Amino acid sequence: MIIGLPKEIKNNEYRVGLTPAGVRELTNHGHQVLVESGAGVGSGFEDEQYRASGAIMTTNKKQLFDEADIIVKVKEPIEPEFELFKPGQALFTYLHLSANLSLTQMMLDKKMTGIAYETVQLENGSLPLLAPMSEIAGRMSVQIGASLLQKSNGGMGILLGGVPGIASAEVVIIGGGVVGTNAAKMAVGLGARVTLLDVNKSRLVYLDDIFRGAIRTLICNEFNVSETVKNADLLIGAVLIPGAKAPKIVRESVVKSMKKGSVIVDVAIDQGGSIETIDRITTHDQPCYEKYGVIHYSVANIPGSVPRTSTLALEAATLPYLVAMANKGVQRALLEDPGLLKGLNTYAGYVTHASVAASHGLASRDPRGCLRANGAS
Repeated sequence: MIIGLPKEIKNNEYRVGLTPAGVRELTNHGHQVLVESGAGVGSGFEDEQYRASGAIMTTNKKQLFDEADIIVKVKEPIEPEFELFKPGQALFTYLHLSANLSLTQMMLDKKMTGIAYETVQLENGSLPLLAPMSEIAGRMSVQIGASLLQKSNGGMGILLGGVPGIASAEVVIIGGGVVGTNAAKMAVGLGARVTLLDVNKSRLVYLDDIFRGAIRTLICNEFNVSETVKNADLLIGAVLIPGAKAPKIVRESVVKSMKKGSVIVDVAIDQGGSIETIDRITTHDQPCYEKYGVIHYSVANIPGSVPRTSTLALEAATLPYLVAMANKGVQRALLEDPGLLKGLNTYAGYVTHASVAASHGLASRDPRGCLRANGAS
């Protein structure tokens, strides 16, 4: 099997889909890995390290795409990359297709096998390839929010943890999954007052138990959102429905009620955003904009600003799946692993994930049936 590892071209995206150690694992199994020169530099991995691990280095991006059976990336392809993919090729990366019709259409037109990190799902409902980046994004959301609350960065000039005798900041987190839990850990650790809302009562019971009263938990409904958000100094959107577009939980009217100089960090922006006034994706170059006196941060690749940590954490999760696909063939690996099969978003010109299809008003095909109908066994 030939695996292609291109350099990411998204704004300020310094992560890479494989480290030299991952390349060595694949080459030890007898596979070829084509690596674009400079692909790992942003994460601290030089070309020579890849070469020493058995990679074939190239400066010709088109040749890499032409020869590879599987393309491994971190972020979803952007339009300058669309023409590089060949029909029938497999792509293993974060896709976020529910929020991206043009990418979805390209993958259908080229009959690509699109396996999305964010929808690979284990029997217990956990998302093993999304979790490491969610952990990082959740923790960073608090760091980012604390920085933006500084007056020099446009905020109201409040210290997240306060000082003795002076109240600490009020942090409101919408969503109690991996992002929200890690955001709460960081906020509590910095001394903030934390309120976390989620629709799942059993999840709130669990969070109450692990935080031992250090946070306040509330059922996420319109009233509770409105009452908590208007008092928030920092609001973190951490809502996720696997594969689907994020629902708009915080309405524009609620954002209007927030304090001037307060901050919103919407980690759900990859899936369309959960805050109604988050109406654009920003970049690390220009991460914020102001609306109704509130600072909005909606960068879609938050973990990309700590690429070394992010790359190592991501590869630890993705590499076993990639080795299985290389060793067995993509179709057989999908059929033999129900969790990986849930990651299949497109195949042979069809959408094979119901939530992605619903987001775009398209028909959905059963992934197992689709594979078998097209010759996989």
